[in-house]
Amino acid sequence: MLAAQLAQLRAAAPAGMAEALDVITGVDDALVRGLARVGEADATALTALAGAVSGTPLAGRVAEAVGAATSGALTEDHLAALAGARSALLGAVHDALLDALDAALGRHRSPWTGPGAGAPEPAAAPAGARAWLHELALTGWRGVDHDLVSGSAAPVEAALAAPELRRLAVLLDGFAAELRACLPVATLPQVPARRWADFWARAVLLAGGAAAPVAAAEPVSGRLLPLGVDVHEHDTAVQVQLHALLEPAGGGTPRAVRVTVAAAKVATIVGPAVWRLLEAHPVLLKALAERRSVTVTDLPLHGGDLRWDDTRADLGEPADPFATARVLLAAAVAAATPPLDRHPAAIAEPVLVEGYATRDDGGDLVLDLDGHPVAVTTDRLPAAGPLTRELVAASTACLGLLRWDDGRWLLQPLAVRATVKRQAVEAHNGDWACGVTDAKVGKAEAKAGDAVAVLRERAGRLLRR
Repeated sequence: MLAAQLAQLRAAAPAGMAEALDVITGVDDALVRGLARVGEADATALTALAGAVSGTPLAGRVAEAVGAATSGALTEDHLAALAGARSALLGAVHDALLDALDAALGRHRSPWTGPGAGAPEPAAAPAGARAWLHELALTGWRGVDHDLVSGSAAPVEAALAAPELRRLAVLLDGFAAELRACLPVATLPQVPARRWADFWARAVLLAGGAAAPVAAAEPVSGRLLPLGVDVHEHDTAVQVQLHALLEPAGGGTPRAVRVTVAAAKVATIVGPAVWRLLEAHPVLLKALAERRSVTVTDLPLHGGDLRWDDTRADLGEPADPFATARVLLAAAVAAATPPLDRHPAAIAEPVLVEGYATRDDGGDLVLDLDGHPVAVTTDRLPAAGPLTRELVAASTACLGLLRWDDGRWLLQPLAVRATVKRQAVEAHNGDWACGVTDAKVGKAEAKAGDAVAVLRERAGRLLRR
């Protein structure tokens, strides 16, 4: 059945999607060259952006911003309007793709209800962040140099000082680190225009106060059944995102939820060592490592995101993620995506794929499901877990996330069942949350030393001086 659903999903792209993406590509190319001097091609691209949102409440502000860009009088407010229009257009693409996915898979999703009553006002973001992002846009990626990248230090420090601006701080820090690693940008054969424009636009919106909660928290209780873990790792941060189903206390329809925990890090902390940074969440880590359910009590739920608190969680019985997906996933209700998170690259819907054969297609791994090919992305497999390309290639069952990337749907594995040397093997990204279970990897980790312990000891020395 899933084979037919995936075939339906790939059959046709949503109407207007290609045209919308062409508009965004034009804006991204303009940011590569910079908006200080807008040429004819860039003016055409910005005008197309204004036309794309002409029937929305953004129309007047974006038209004014385009006029300011062509006359060389761009202000921070004008750039915020352009970033908002670009993000809105990508949000429309996201919604069209997600609607198509829900229709193909028969998924149920709660409607968007907007901010809850009494939602707090946006925090006042540091003016330095807005000024730095303004200078970046005027200069363009090809003009970025050491002095410009160094200008991010003060805005990052100011944002880190306010807990409500932590998302902005981490984004600015990571963005600046990536720019710094690519210097001199002018000599790069190809600039990652879409990626950097995404970072820039999101940072502009966050710096304008978009980090405020968009919906009131709903306290929820029940049994949390893990499906799989997606590990996001950067030189300066690590984030673990658990996709799970919540069975409400007292009965009711299961809900698809996410649990996200994160920590700051340095580039030398990699692989299984990143789990050591999350030791403040022992219940969650043990549930991942031992594949157990968790009973949660009055945890705040924002849309589909469950704000984790170990003190309100108790370990339950073992829960097989494959069985959970097979029995409950199809009927679970997913939450609507908040406006700021509506981006095609953010689509990550859990699916269970079984009974397939694997093959190599020009270096790409493909699952052959009843004659229907499903492309697999293995470049996101984390070094913090036991899942490898070889295991995926040997698998016959896969729990993964269905993603949209570069014009096609891809499957990102979170867990697999495979046969290796006539032995049944099961591997999940979260298996090493409480320590490495693979003897060879454990020996290599021990030989390399505990980077987290060393850095903590050195930090302790500095604080004692």
